[in-house]
Amino acid sequence: MRHFKTISEFHEFRQLPKPQHPLMSVVDVGAVPPFGDEEPASLLLDFYSISVKRMRNVSMKYGQQPFDFNEGIMSFMAPNQVFSISVANHAEPVEKSGWVLYIHPDFIWNTPLAKTIERYDFWDYSFNEALFLSAKEEATITAIILAIEQEYSSPIDRFSKQIIVSQVESLLNYADRFYHRQFITREKANHQVLERVETLLQAYFNSPDLAEKGLPTVKHVAEQLHLSPKYLSNILRVVTGQNTQQHIHAKLIAKAKEKLSTTSLTVSEIAYELGFEHLQSFSKLFKTKTSLSPLEFRASFN
Repeated sequence: MRHFKTISEFHEFRQLPKPQHPLMSVVDVGAVPPFGDEEPASLLLDFYSISVKRMRNVSMKYGQQPFDFNEGIMSFMAPNQVFSISVANHAEPVEKSGWVLYIHPDFIWNTPLAKTIERYDFWDYSFNEALFLSAKEEATITAIILAIEQEYSSPIDRFSKQIIVSQVESLLNYADRFYHRQFITREKANHQVLERVETLLQAYFNSPDLAEKGLPTVKHVAEQLHLSPKYLSNILRVVTGQNTQQHIHAKLIAKAKEKLSTTSLTVSEIAYELGFEHLQSFSKLFKTKTSLSPLEFRASFN
């Protein structure tokens, strides 16, 4: 693994000119020299990366998730996220275009953005969950990037940092808006994800070894669907108004009601069969979701 602590180090590694600002850089992807045979197995940056890339015959991995850049997409990486990049087929030419904005955390230190930047969910999305932009949306994003590049290339004064930070905030807010649009416009795909979640949870809670496996986690459900936890929760929230954890709880409570109303099992036995280690945790969750204790529910049903 190659670990880059500064943007200047990364520029040197990519054989690019020294950045005009030590804590910020806009890189023309088309100007990056070809990837050599010495490309590291994985890379780790200590700074943020925001990009819109079109790349052909180039493969990239974010963590362990592969993705081929055959479309123009916008993607995001926070500091200390591991990725790798390589030529897919050495017999074919590499085609690449677009730009990458690098921002070191020190640049936004002691600004309002430093406190809010992590609230954007897309830092935790995988590359296969990247943002697909319309021509109009890409023009909006590109205009902001050009404004950032122009500002940090100009003589620095006491307004420079504030203006650039404001432009970065606009960039992130537009990306947030466009992601929300993506969730809405991909209605068919989103409902297919919902159906897969329902099927997965139904099978999980009906499995005979549920007590041994324990309760399903958001991470487990997301991994089974090959999605990141935050991306899955955002899809479900748009479609149903509930996140993944709420869907797990809804299926759990439905199964608990079934057992309370159709079996003579004790509440403790039901809690154990549903994967709870402690009866109190089950009873508390059941009452929170139904306004009744398990025993009160059983009595009212009978």
